[in-house]
Amino acid sequence: MASSTTALRDPNGSAATTWWPRLRRWAVPLLGLLVLGLLAAHIHKVDWAGAWEALRRYSPWVLLAALALSTASHALYGCFDLIGRRHTHHTLPWWRTWAIAVASYAFNLNLGALVGGVAMRARLYAKAGLDEATVAQVVGLSLATNWLGYGLLAGGLFAAGVISPPRQAHLGDAAFRTIGVVMVLLAVAYVVACALARGRVWEFRGRRIKPPGPWLALVQLATSAANWALMGTAMYLLLGQKVPFGTTMGVLMAASIIGVITPIPAGLGVLEAVYLALLSGQVRQGALMGAVLAYRVLYYLIPLAGGIALYALLERHAATHPADG
Repeated sequence: MASSTTALRDPNGSAATTWWPRLRRWAVPLLGLLVLGLLAAHIHKVDWAGAWEALRRYSPWVLLAALALSTASHALYGCFDLIGRRHTHHTLPWWRTWAIAVASYAFNLNLGALVGGVAMRARLYAKAGLDEATVAQVVGLSLATNWLGYGLLAGGLFAAGVISPPRQAHLGDAAFRTIGVVMVLLAVAYVVACALARGRVWEFRGRRIKPPGPWLALVQLATSAANWALMGTAMYLLLGQKVPFGTTMGVLMAASIIGVITPIPAGLGVLEAVYLALLSGQVRQGALMGAVLAYRVLYYLIPLAGGIALYALLERHAATHPADG
């Protein structure tokens, strides 16, 4: 009765209030089961002894280089919140803003977006004295930065024909390139929209929203694209440069987006499933799983240890400096 009454009172939002919650409730778990099923279909075929052997054969210099690239990626991700700091003009020290973003990103990767990307970030910013509206803008700009760069880089790879569509997609090269062009155009449209809306302010649910300027929008795109490129380069090294860089980037991006929409902490099994499905014919499975496991340790687990240390320092600093912003 309550839902029906709501639909009658709000005819413009009735469709969303009826079908979207139901779709989300069933589609996300089903996608998770699909990914797990994909992993289960390949798991018994994996040469685990070969994976362990591949891990043992890695040169320390390759592992150090991949770790350096992973560390640089996490550090660069921290700059996403500095973009928000510049836009909102909040007075929280730059190092504290950066540290909050880096710590939250490490938790986000391993425990999910609600824990790291939202809850932890909101808690740390609130303790620093930022109001909810400012925090929302900073987090929103960070998310936009990440996915705009993703669209620009992935779209460029698709449009250039560097990546071919999988056979299961039943999608021709021309259609795939068209999708890439659209992704790039959306990123360009964002910059143009920021330029056209420069100086304008909108009211949304009692909050003032101001789009970033065109130069800051370009910084968003460049910073995010560089971050994704660092991630792809780390995996490229771990795969022994046996897979073309463009293909490595494409598979990484596919695994990343599936990991985001699949409700599994740290995307456990998702990364492995996608790489097994898309690259098992190009790289020995032992070497492939060795690379994926090494990447998980270097990009997820080691930064999590650093994120925990940063979080502890931020909490301790908040106890003595509760309102820097």
